[in-house]
Amino acid sequence: MSNIFYITQVQIDFGIISLLSEECTKYGITKPLIITDQGIKKAGILDKALQVLAPMVVSVFDETPSNPTEAAVVQAARICKDKGCDGIIALGGGSSIDCAKGVAILATHPGELKNYATIEGGSARISDKVLPLIAVPTTAGTGSEVARGAILIVQDGRKLGFHSWHLVPKVALLDPELTLGLPPLLTAATGMDAIAHCMETFMAPPFNPPADGIALEGLTRGWANIERATINGNDHEARKNMMCASMMGAMAFQKGLGCVHSLSHSLGGVNPKLHHGTLNAVFLPSVIEFNSSADSIRKENRLLRMAHAIGLSPADEQEALKAIKNALKEMSSNLGLPNGLRQMGVEEVMFEKIIDGAVADHCHKTNPRIATRSDYAQMLLESM
Repeated sequence: MSNIFYITQVQIDFGIISLLSEECTKYGITKPLIITDQGIKKAGILDKALQVLAPMVVSVFDETPSNPTEAAVVQAARICKDKGCDGIIALGGGSSIDCAKGVAILATHPGELKNYATIEGGSARISDKVLPLIAVPTTAGTGSEVARGAILIVQDGRKLGFHSWHLVPKVALLDPELTLGLPPLLTAATGMDAIAHCMETFMAPPFNPPADGIALEGLTRGWANIERATINGNDHEARKNMMCASMMGAMAFQKGLGCVHSLSHSLGGVNPKLHHGTLNAVFLPSVIEFNSSADSIRKENRLLRMAHAIGLSPADEQEALKAIKNALKEMSSNLGLPNGLRQMGVEEVMFEKIIDGAVADHCHKTNPRIATRSDYAQMLLESM
């Protein structure tokens, strides 16, 4: 078992969910609310958690949508208050973990959820009154279990970020065994989300060498194992490495993301049925090309370093750009993911609304180059 302290406590091992009751006791949680979804319930993972927690009094909200909404947060927060819950367990993918962070806010803070969104100046309004949160991820993609942020769709349809160090889970229990039953396409989509986090945060301009090192190592592990995990869902080693890549991408993206996420957050708000990780995979090639001329990318040979991390040996940055774009497109094809936005039902008539959201997104300003509306339009066209 590995026991890591970086941002928060992380415990990784097969069967580590067995420590759930012990971790609740450590953080004074006696009446937890589990935030999860119907898929986790049907897969028997919820029952496994409940068995570990017995005889503790546990409440459950199992209606988290694939893109968590304010309506779901409000419903779960009401259960939390009515049942007198004193802590939250997020059991599921990034959607359940993000929903749980929203509940941690709304169950302890007054007013509407949007008041706490980052772009509304809400980060400073999130206090240490938030309920303690334990995260048990069941996918390997978002890394929300080690992140200070949550992405939620508020009532007016915007997909917004909520960020505070108070929202970081007290502990993340990474149990690769819980991912063995993930279907291939979900494995692929969530895995590309992890890879996108590693690549995009490595390109972000803030100076943070530890985060850069973590991002590159996460990229190496993710790239080497995503096909293995997708083809053979019972490959224990691949599943463990994908969980590591997911965690490391989120540990690193504390330094910022960029246009990939500005676009995917916005488009995910326009059409909540679209999977975030799949959108990231589609946007990556175009955004990397857009970023390639940034001074911070060229001066530190960041394209070459990313190319080396995924096993390529280009001679210079220009060759690296071409090689990375080709490799990303080939990987998506090999994984059975869509080859463009058009295949996902996106039409050019939607561009203006997508761009409106992208320029307002919290990731917009941490891209190596600040994109204009016309830049975003070009990226969308290239990603069709």
